[in-house]
Amino acid sequence: MKKILLTGATGYIGKRLLPVLVQNGHEVICVVRDSARFHVPAGIESKVRVIEADFLKEETLSAIPVDIDVAYFLIHSMSVSTDDFDTLEAQAAGNFRKRISQTQARQVIYLSGIVNEEKLSRHLTSRKRVEEILAKGDYALTTLRAGIIVGSGSASFEIIRDLVEKLPVMVAPKWLKTRSQPIAIRNVIEFLTGVLLNEKTYRQSFDIGGPEVMTYKDMLLRFAMVRGLKRYILSVPVMTPKLSSYWLYFVTSTSYKLAVNLVNSMKVEVIARENRLYEDLGIRLLSYDEAVRLAFDRIEQEVVVSSWTDAFSGGPIRKGISQVMEVPEFGCYKDQRRVKVRDENETLKRIWSIGGKSGWYYADSLWEIRGFLDKLAGGVGLRRGRKNPHDIEAGDSLDFWRVIYVNRTEKRMLLYAEMKLPGDAWLEFRITDGELVQTATFRPLGLMGRLYWYAVMPFHGLIFNGMARKLAQ
Repeated sequence: MKKILLTGATGYIGKRLLPVLVQNGHEVICVVRDSARFHVPAGIESKVRVIEADFLKEETLSAIPVDIDVAYFLIHSMSVSTDDFDTLEAQAAGNFRKRISQTQARQVIYLSGIVNEEKLSRHLTSRKRVEEILAKGDYALTTLRAGIIVGSGSASFEIIRDLVEKLPVMVAPKWLKTRSQPIAIRNVIEFLTGVLLNEKTYRQSFDIGGPEVMTYKDMLLRFAMVRGLKRYILSVPVMTPKLSSYWLYFVTSTSYKLAVNLVNSMKVEVIARENRLYEDLGIRLLSYDEAVRLAFDRIEQEVVVSSWTDAFSGGPIRKGISQVMEVPEFGCYKDQRRVKVRDENETLKRIWSIGGKSGWYYADSLWEIRGFLDKLAGGVGLRRGRKNPHDIEAGDSLDFWRVIYVNRTEKRMLLYAEMKLPGDAWLEFRITDGELVQTATFRPLGLMGRLYWYAVMPFHGLIFNGMARKLAQ
């Protein structure tokens, strides 16, 4: 049994990797910025330890123990910034290298992007720079470089899914002709675990990709074929990167910041250089079609482990759930509804299933309009949905809300708004003494915040009253 340090444990890859490391007999120390939003999967709690540290704040890294054998570096900032994500990534890598060099770690494993083209996007240039920073540490660095990752909940998969399932005919940018080598998430996890303390991989980098080189257009059409859909794609040469970003942003569930960074990367070919690492590790590379089918098996079985939406979108919550856990009392506007509950268990079931495909139980068209307006303002909109239609945890996204606190025993759920607002907003559901107490709290920012509250008050009266009654029935 080895002691493994896992960074990025709340992210898409980290959540998938954690249970596999434990199943392989290792003890895992998960490094998170906010332990309140991280939940260790049931059944492996005894093998997992959670510590709080922020790699942008060097003074917090003393929490990392010295007696570790291997560390995974799975940190990136692409989805939270279009301006300075590369600076943040370099700073985090430098602080990580310094601290891990002070430990007993023999190996660091870094998941990067394929960087074989002469002209790279800013995102891929940042990944390459991070690799150079990590390589200077007092340990052996193993870098795995991947392109498009195909799996339920991945940003690339969900964008392709949105495009294919919503648009019978697509008028798309010319970068759809760019070639890539997609890889199944299952294979990525196999590579990440396969190189663990494998001395043959020390101080080396390996490109990892699936068995097929495809254009983005090929991926869209093959995805449609697997789903039994007929789709037509027209490519236009006049769509600028900015227009392409807006196109992705409005058609799919991605955030604008992520859309910008993805579009810039999609202009660069990401084809893996030949190596036999998959043979050395005994990995069978899954085809693109197999990867898509496996992803939908997960979705249909309601066992999507992680999603790109797990990343916070911005605002005070970026500093952690604890920053918005306490709902303020002073200087706030409140809309509170109290309704007698017929069946507490049924009401709890409805609260736990709210949002996503279940909707908001009342005036869903108005919620959709609000989501569209949020998109126009540069917000996340309603399209993020939720990972699981019935189960929910603190830290999960819920349309344009974030789950801050949820406890079935206490019969309470607290949400924080990640939509664009001139202030901060909370929505709380609580059952007490046979009564549903539903409270919307808004802390305005300046005059615009106050004007906003009074402008939407008539709609709140309609929506919140109807929603409370439906939940309590």
